[in-house]
Amino acid sequence: MKLEWMKGAAAAVALLLAAPVGMAGDFPFLTTTVERQTLMQERIMDGRVEAVQRSTISAQTSGRVLEVLYDVDDFVEQGEVVLRLSDTEQQARVRSAEGSLREARARAAEARSEFARIESIFEERLVSEAEFDRARAARDSAQARLESAQAALAEAEEQLGYATVVAPYAGIVIERHVEVGEAVSPGSPLVTGISLEQLRVEINVPQQLIRDLRRHREAQVILDTDDRIPAESLTIFPYADPASNTFRVRVNLPELAEDAGLFPGMFVKTAIKLGEDQRLVVPSEAVVFRSEVVAVYVIDPDGRIGFRQIRVGRELPEGFEVLAGLRQGERVALDPVHAGIFLKESQQVSR
Repeated sequence: MKLEWMKGAAAAVALLLAAPVGMAGDFPFLTTTVERQTLMQERIMDGRVEAVQRSTISAQTSGRVLEVLYDVDDFVEQGEVVLRLSDTEQQARVRSAEGSLREARARAAEARSEFARIESIFEERLVSEAEFDRARAARDSAQARLESAQAALAEAEEQLGYATVVAPYAGIVIERHVEVGEAVSPGSPLVTGISLEQLRVEINVPQQLIRDLRRHREAQVILDTDDRIPAESLTIFPYADPASNTFRVRVNLPELAEDAGLFPGMFVKTAIKLGEDQRLVVPSEAVVFRSEVVAVYVIDPDGRIGFRQIRVGRELPEGFEVLAGLRQGERVALDPVHAGIFLKESQQVSR
């Protein structure tokens, strides 16, 4: 590679010796023309990352904590048992309900049999209609008691199931509210967890910007690496905070990879779209950073190379936004190192 470059430089010097310095010609490096591009007009806002799914599991039955299987910072799969409560009282209710159900079934069967007997006799006009009505009412009453006993058993079994607390979704335990041996009642908080699969960023947008944001409904979350994550959707609250005159906006993110580096509670920068504008953009590889100087190598129409300081704005995937120092249509070197060597050698030859 070095040998090829030396050959290219020697050829360039020979060309300069044969022609006046400054004549247009080929260069041993790539160049490009600076053009205007449509860029997003944006405003950078501070936001906080939060989990979409965050919940506190509360007790749904009374009991004493027998076992806590997961602690703070533990990851729990959906459906895994998190905590167990004592269930002596619940099991007793289940057994009582099962006994009542067996009794109700027996009485319902007896009532149906009696009604069938009375019905056959009634058809032969051997019993009164009042006796037939009483048998039918007894059958219906027994059936109602059977259904009530079935419902009582289902409720008792559900209460027994509440003694085993399971995770409603996969996530991380962030807080534990009870200890082993502690008595709890319905409504007592047990553990709090969050899911890292779905995240969002909450920002407060000033009222003078909310109209443009409602029109475009686009935002990007800026990572520490300067990479950007486009929002999947925005949730804009329809009222402003009277104290700060800002609107609450939720930036809903797509499902992220584990290495995205976003976690609930983090502060992040969020760019919201307010419109579009035509701006000059220079490729990143063409820009030279020397201490506090930002510059590019510019080739003028006569083929002369100059080192020109510029002022840049945002760094974009396409390059740097140019605020001053360049005009549309100007040509810049894409290899500043070789362009600098070429300029130095050109100056030596011209002497």
